[in-house]
Amino acid sequence: MRIAVSGSIATDHLMAFPGSFTEQLIAESLDRVSLSFLVDELEIRHGGVAANIAYGLGGLGLAPVLVGAAGGDFGAYEVRLKEAGVDTDSVLRSADLQTARFVCLTDRAQNQIASFYAGAMAQAPGIDLRPIVDRVGDIGIVVVSPNDPAAMLRHTAQARALGIPVAADPSQQLARIDRDQARELVTGARWLFSNEYEASLLRERTGWRQGEILSRVGVWLTTLGAEGVRIERAGEPHRTVPAVAPGGPVEPTGAGDAFRAGFLAAAGWGEDVESAARLGCAVASFALEGRGAQGYTLSPDALTERLTGTYGSARTDALTRRLRAAAAGR
Repeated sequence: MRIAVSGSIATDHLMAFPGSFTEQLIAESLDRVSLSFLVDELEIRHGGVAANIAYGLGGLGLAPVLVGAAGGDFGAYEVRLKEAGVDTDSVLRSADLQTARFVCLTDRAQNQIASFYAGAMAQAPGIDLRPIVDRVGDIGIVVVSPNDPAAMLRHTAQARALGIPVAADPSQQLARIDRDQARELVTGARWLFSNEYEASLLRERTGWRQGEILSRVGVWLTTLGAEGVRIERAGEPHRTVPAVAPGGPVEPTGAGDAFRAGFLAAAGWGEDVESAARLGCAVASFALEGRGAQGYTLSPDALTERLTGTYGSARTDALTRRLRAAAAGR
Protein backbone atom coordinates (compact mmCIF):
# COMPACT_ATOMS: atom_id res chain seq x y z
CA MET A 1 0.00 0.00 0.00
CA ARG A 2 1.29 3.44 -0.95
CA ILE A 3 0.63 6.71 0.85
CA ALA A 4 0.09 9.90 -1.16
CA VAL A 5 0.91 13.11 0.68
CA SER A 6 -0.71 16.25 -0.72
CA GLY A 7 0.42 19.63 0.56
CA SER A 8 3.12 22.27 0.61
CA ILE A 9 6.70 22.04 -0.59
CA ALA A 10 8.84 24.94 0.62
CA THR A 11 12.28 26.27 1.42
CA ASP A 12 12.84 27.93 4.79
CA HIS A 13 15.24 30.86 5.24
CA LEU A 14 15.80 31.25 8.99
CA MET A 15 17.79 34.17 10.42
CA ALA A 16 18.78 35.19 13.94
CA PHE A 17 18.94 38.78 15.20
CA PRO A 18 21.06 39.12 18.37
CA GLY A 19 19.08 42.09 19.68
CA SER A 20 15.45 42.73 20.50
CA PHE A 21 12.79 43.87 18.03
CA THR A 22 10.97 45.83 20.70
CA GLU A 23 14.05 47.95 21.41
CA GLN A 24 13.98 49.12 17.79
CA LEU A 25 10.36 50.25 17.84
CA ILE A 26 9.47 53.85 18.68
CA ALA A 27 5.97 54.08 20.15
CA GLU A 28 5.05 57.42 18.56
CA SER A 29 6.25 56.27 15.09
CA LEU A 30 4.54 52.90 14.72
CA ASP A 31 2.40 54.25 11.87
CA ARG A 32 5.49 54.57 9.64
CA VAL A 33 7.89 51.75 10.45
CA SER A 34 10.99 51.31 8.30
CA LEU A 35 13.53 48.95 9.82
CA SER A 36 16.45 46.85 8.66
CA PHE A 37 18.15 44.27 10.89
CA LEU A 38 21.75 43.10 10.57
CA VAL A 39 21.59 39.37 11.33
CA ASP A 40 24.27 36.99 12.60
CA GLU A 41 22.98 33.70 11.23
CA LEU A 42 21.24 32.36 8.17
CA GLU A 43 20.10 28.79 7.73
CA ILE A 44 18.43 27.52 4.56
CA ARG A 45 16.39 24.42 5.20
CA HIS A 46 14.12 22.18 3.22
CA GLY A 47 10.51 22.21 4.39
CA GLY A 48 6.86 22.29 3.49
CA VAL A 49 4.44 20.10 5.44
CA ALA A 50 3.85 17.51 2.71
CA ALA A 51 7.55 17.23 1.94
CA ASN A 52 8.34 16.88 5.66
CA ILE A 53 5.80 14.07 6.13
CA ALA A 54 6.98 12.32 2.96
CA TYR A 55 10.60 12.59 4.14
CA GLY A 56 9.69 10.82 7.40
CA LEU A 57 7.77 8.10 5.58
CA GLY A 58 10.73 7.53 3.27
CA GLY A 59 13.00 7.14 6.28
CA LEU A 60 10.74 4.36 7.54
CA GLY A 61 11.13 2.35 4.36
CA LEU A 62 7.94 3.38 2.62
CA ALA A 63 7.84 4.98 -0.84
CA PRO A 64 5.43 7.88 -0.32
CA VAL A 65 4.08 9.79 -3.29
CA LEU A 66 4.57 13.53 -2.89
CA VAL A 67 1.71 15.56 -4.39
CA GLY A 68 2.37 19.29 -4.56
CA ALA A 69 3.67 22.14 -6.66
CA ALA A 70 7.26 23.39 -6.84
CA GLY A 71 9.18 25.86 -8.95
CA GLY A 72 12.12 25.80 -11.30
CA ASP A 73 14.46 25.88 -8.30
CA PHE A 74 13.28 22.45 -7.07
CA GLY A 75 16.10 20.43 -8.64
CA ALA A 76 18.51 19.94 -5.73
CA TYR A 77 15.67 19.57 -3.23
CA GLU A 78 14.05 16.92 -5.42
CA VAL A 79 17.27 14.93 -5.59
CA ARG A 80 17.46 14.95 -1.79
CA LEU A 81 13.88 13.74 -1.45
CA LYS A 82 14.41 10.97 -3.99
CA GLU A 83 17.48 9.84 -2.07
CA ALA A 84 15.27 9.70 1.04
CA GLY A 85 12.88 7.31 -0.74
CA VAL A 86 10.21 9.80 -1.81
CA ASP A 87 8.40 9.45 -5.16
CA THR A 88 8.47 12.97 -6.62
CA ASP A 89 7.24 12.10 -10.12
CA SER A 90 3.81 13.62 -9.46
CA VAL A 91 5.10 17.01 -8.29
CA LEU A 92 3.86 19.80 -10.54
CA ARG A 93 6.76 21.97 -11.73
CA SER A 94 5.88 25.58 -12.38
CA ALA A 95 7.53 27.11 -15.41
CA ASP A 96 7.45 30.67 -14.10
CA LEU A 97 7.21 30.61 -10.28
CA GLN A 98 9.66 29.71 -7.53
CA THR A 99 9.07 27.08 -4.87
CA ALA A 100 7.19 28.44 -1.84
CA ARG A 101 9.46 30.22 0.59
CA PHE A 102 9.25 30.91 4.33
CA VAL A 103 11.50 33.73 5.57
CA CYS A 104 11.73 34.17 9.33
CA LEU A 105 13.79 36.48 11.56
CA THR A 106 13.99 35.57 15.27
CA ASP A 107 15.34 37.89 17.98
CA ARG A 108 17.04 36.94 21.25
CA ALA A 109 13.67 36.80 23.07
CA GLN A 110 12.31 34.36 20.45
CA ASN A 111 10.03 37.01 18.95
CA GLN A 112 9.63 36.44 15.24
CA ILE A 113 8.93 38.46 12.10
CA ALA A 114 8.13 36.20 9.18
CA SER A 115 6.72 36.14 5.68
CA PHE A 116 5.53 33.35 3.42
CA TYR A 117 5.71 33.46 -0.35
CA ALA A 118 3.29 30.92 -1.85
CA GLY A 119 4.94 30.92 -5.27
CA ALA A 120 4.33 27.68 -7.13
CA MET A 121 2.00 26.45 -4.38
CA ALA A 122 -0.69 28.67 -5.94
CA GLN A 123 -0.77 26.23 -8.86
CA ALA A 124 -1.43 23.16 -6.69
CA PRO A 125 -5.22 23.27 -7.33
CA GLY A 126 -4.40 22.20 -10.90
CA ILE A 127 -3.09 18.82 -9.72
CA ASP A 128 -5.48 15.93 -10.46
CA LEU A 129 -5.22 12.85 -8.22
CA ARG A 130 -6.72 10.46 -10.76
CA PRO A 131 -3.68 10.23 -13.08
CA ILE A 132 -1.50 9.79 -10.01
CA VAL A 133 -3.59 6.85 -8.84
CA ASP A 134 -3.46 5.39 -12.35
CA ARG A 135 0.35 5.70 -12.38
CA VAL A 136 1.03 4.41 -8.88
CA GLY A 137 -1.70 1.86 -8.45
CA ASP A 138 -2.55 0.86 -4.90
CA ILE A 139 -2.79 4.13 -2.95
CA GLY A 140 -4.25 3.27 0.42
CA ILE A 141 -4.20 6.69 2.12
CA VAL A 142 -4.30 10.27 0.88
CA VAL A 143 -2.94 12.79 3.36
CA VAL A 144 -4.39 16.27 2.82
CA SER A 145 -2.03 18.66 4.59
CA PRO A 146 -1.67 22.48 4.43
CA ASN A 147 -1.61 23.73 0.87
CA ASP A 148 -3.48 26.20 -1.30
CA PRO A 149 -7.03 25.84 0.15
CA ALA A 150 -8.53 25.06 -3.26
CA ALA A 151 -6.05 22.19 -3.66
CA MET A 152 -6.92 20.85 -0.21
CA LEU A 153 -10.61 20.85 -1.04
CA ARG A 154 -10.09 19.30 -4.47
CA HIS A 155 -7.88 16.48 -3.24
CA THR A 156 -10.22 15.71 -0.34
CA ALA A 157 -13.17 15.44 -2.73
CA GLN A 158 -11.22 13.38 -5.26
CA ALA A 159 -9.95 10.93 -2.66
CA ARG A 160 -13.50 10.38 -1.46
CA ALA A 161 -14.72 9.87 -5.03
CA LEU A 162 -11.94 7.32 -5.59
CA GLY A 163 -12.81 5.51 -2.36
CA ILE A 164 -9.43 6.23 -0.75
CA PRO A 165 -9.31 7.01 3.00
CA VAL A 166 -8.28 10.55 3.89
CA ALA A 167 -5.99 11.72 6.67
CA ALA A 168 -7.00 15.35 7.29
CA ASP A 169 -4.32 17.75 8.50
CA PRO A 170 -5.62 21.30 7.95
CA SER A 171 -3.39 22.75 10.73
CA GLN A 172 -1.58 25.82 9.38
CA GLN A 173 -4.35 26.71 6.93
CA LEU A 174 -7.11 26.86 9.55
CA ALA A 175 -6.54 30.62 9.74
CA ARG A 176 -7.23 30.94 6.00
CA ILE A 177 -10.32 28.81 5.51
CA ASP A 178 -13.95 29.56 6.30
CA ARG A 179 -16.55 27.51 8.13
CA ASP A 180 -17.83 25.55 5.13
CA GLN A 181 -14.32 24.75 3.95
CA ALA A 182 -13.26 23.57 7.41
CA ARG A 183 -16.30 21.32 7.62
CA GLU A 184 -15.64 19.90 4.17
CA LEU A 185 -12.02 19.06 4.97
CA VAL A 186 -12.88 17.33 8.24
CA THR A 187 -16.03 15.38 7.39
CA GLY A 188 -15.39 11.72 6.66
CA ALA A 189 -11.68 11.75 7.52
CA ARG A 190 -10.38 8.44 8.80
CA TRP A 191 -7.76 10.32 10.81
CA LEU A 192 -7.78 13.98 11.85
CA PHE A 193 -4.52 15.58 13.03
CA SER A 194 -4.05 18.73 15.07
CA ASN A 195 -2.10 20.18 17.97
CA GLU A 196 -3.86 21.63 21.03
CA TYR A 197 -4.16 25.15 19.68
CA GLU A 198 -5.33 23.91 16.30
CA ALA A 199 -7.94 21.74 17.99
CA SER A 200 -9.46 24.86 19.57
CA LEU A 201 -9.21 26.75 16.29
CA LEU A 202 -10.86 23.86 14.45
CA ARG A 203 -13.83 23.98 16.80
CA GLU A 204 -14.09 27.72 16.24
CA ARG A 205 -13.78 27.45 12.45
CA THR A 206 -16.27 24.61 12.01
CA GLY A 207 -18.71 25.92 14.63
CA TRP A 208 -18.94 22.35 15.92
CA ARG A 209 -18.44 21.15 19.47
CA GLN A 210 -15.91 18.41 20.23
CA GLY A 211 -18.49 15.64 20.03
CA GLU A 212 -19.86 16.93 16.74
CA ILE A 213 -16.42 16.78 15.16
CA LEU A 214 -15.78 13.31 16.57
CA SER A 215 -19.05 12.06 15.11
CA ARG A 216 -17.76 12.99 11.65
CA VAL A 217 -14.26 11.47 11.78
CA GLY A 218 -12.76 8.09 12.59
CA VAL A 219 -10.03 9.08 15.04
CA TRP A 220 -8.86 12.52 16.16
CA LEU A 221 -5.18 12.72 17.15
CA THR A 222 -4.03 15.82 19.02
CA THR A 223 -0.33 16.25 19.71
CA LEU A 224 0.42 17.66 23.17
CA GLY A 225 4.15 18.38 22.95
CA ALA A 226 6.04 16.80 25.83
CA GLU A 227 2.77 15.30 27.13
CA GLY A 228 2.44 12.99 24.10
CA VAL A 229 -0.69 12.61 21.97
CA ARG A 230 -4.38 12.42 22.79
CA ILE A 231 -6.47 9.83 20.92
CA GLU A 232 -10.20 10.45 20.64
CA ARG A 233 -12.96 8.43 19.05
CA ALA A 234 -16.73 9.02 19.23
CA GLY A 235 -18.39 7.15 22.09
CA GLU A 236 -15.11 6.21 23.80
CA PRO A 237 -13.08 7.80 26.61
CA HIS A 238 -9.98 9.52 25.30
CA ARG A 239 -6.56 7.92 25.71
CA THR A 240 -3.14 9.52 25.94
CA VAL A 241 0.05 7.96 24.60
CA PRO A 242 3.12 9.37 26.38
CA ALA A 243 5.79 11.17 24.40
CA VAL A 244 9.22 9.69 23.71
CA ALA A 245 11.92 11.89 25.20
CA PRO A 246 14.55 13.14 22.73
CA GLY A 247 18.15 12.28 23.40
CA GLY A 248 19.57 15.77 23.02
CA PRO A 249 18.79 19.48 22.62
CA VAL A 250 15.30 20.19 21.36
CA GLU A 251 14.21 22.19 18.32
CA PRO A 252 10.46 21.76 17.67
CA THR A 253 10.41 22.55 13.95
CA GLY A 254 8.79 19.69 12.07
CA ALA A 255 8.14 17.43 15.07
CA GLY A 256 4.41 17.33 14.32
CA ASP A 257 5.10 16.36 10.72
CA ALA A 258 7.44 13.60 11.91
CA PHE A 259 4.73 12.32 14.26
CA ARG A 260 2.32 12.11 11.33
CA ALA A 261 4.87 10.16 9.29
CA GLY A 262 5.40 7.60 12.03
CA PHE A 263 1.70 7.25 12.76
CA LEU A 264 0.72 6.87 9.11
CA ALA A 265 3.46 4.33 8.43
CA ALA A 266 2.29 2.10 11.30
CA ALA A 267 -1.37 2.58 10.40
CA GLY A 268 -0.54 1.60 6.83
CA TRP A 269 1.08 -1.57 8.15
CA GLY A 270 -2.17 -2.42 9.90
CA GLU A 271 -1.10 -1.57 13.45
CA ASP A 272 -3.74 -0.35 15.92
CA VAL A 273 -4.10 3.34 16.70
CA GLU A 274 -2.15 3.29 19.97
CA SER A 275 0.78 1.40 18.40
CA ALA A 276 0.76 3.83 15.49
CA ALA A 277 0.83 6.77 17.93
CA ARG A 278 3.81 5.21 19.73
CA LEU A 279 5.79 5.02 16.51
CA GLY A 280 4.74 8.59 15.71
CA CYS A 281 6.06 9.78 19.06
CA ALA A 282 9.34 7.90 18.54
CA VAL A 283 9.91 9.43 15.10
CA ALA A 284 9.04 12.89 16.48
CA SER A 285 11.72 12.49 19.17
CA PHE A 286 14.39 12.20 16.46
CA ALA A 287 13.01 15.22 14.61
CA LEU A 288 13.23 17.24 17.84
CA GLU A 289 16.98 16.62 17.93
CA GLY A 290 17.63 17.66 14.34
CA ARG A 291 18.14 21.07 12.82
CA GLY A 292 15.07 21.78 10.76
CA ALA A 293 12.13 19.63 9.83
CA GLN A 294 14.24 17.16 7.82
CA GLY A 295 17.44 17.21 9.85
CA TYR A 296 17.20 13.67 11.19
CA THR A 297 17.78 10.08 10.07
CA LEU A 298 16.05 6.91 11.20
CA SER A 299 17.18 3.34 11.72
CA PRO A 300 15.32 0.26 13.02
CA ASP A 301 17.82 -0.18 15.87
CA ALA A 302 17.59 3.39 17.10
CA LEU A 303 13.80 3.44 16.85
CA THR A 304 13.52 0.09 18.63
CA GLU A 305 15.70 1.33 21.49
CA ARG A 306 13.50 4.37 22.02
CA LEU A 307 10.24 2.48 21.64
CA THR A 308 11.16 -0.23 24.13
CA GLY A 309 12.74 2.27 26.51
CA THR A 310 9.52 4.28 26.70
CA TYR A 311 6.74 1.72 26.24
CA GLY A 312 8.33 -1.67 26.97
CA SER A 313 9.02 -4.53 24.59
CA ALA A 314 5.61 -6.18 25.06
CA ARG A 315 3.89 -3.17 23.49
CA THR A 316 6.43 -2.61 20.75
CA ASP A 317 7.55 -6.04 19.48
CA ALA A 318 5.15 -5.91 16.53
CA LEU A 319 6.40 -2.45 15.56
CA THR A 320 9.99 -3.61 15.81
CA ARG A 321 9.31 -6.48 13.40
CA ARG A 322 7.58 -4.11 10.99
CA LEU A 323 10.51 -1.67 11.10
CA ARG A 324 13.05 -4.36 10.34
CA ALA A 325 10.92 -5.81 7.53
CA ALA A 326 10.45 -2.36 5.98
CA ALA A 327 14.20 -1.67 6.14
CA ALA A 328 15.00 -5.07 4.60
CA GLY A 329 12.58 -4.43 1.75
CA ARG A 330 14.18 -1.17 0.58
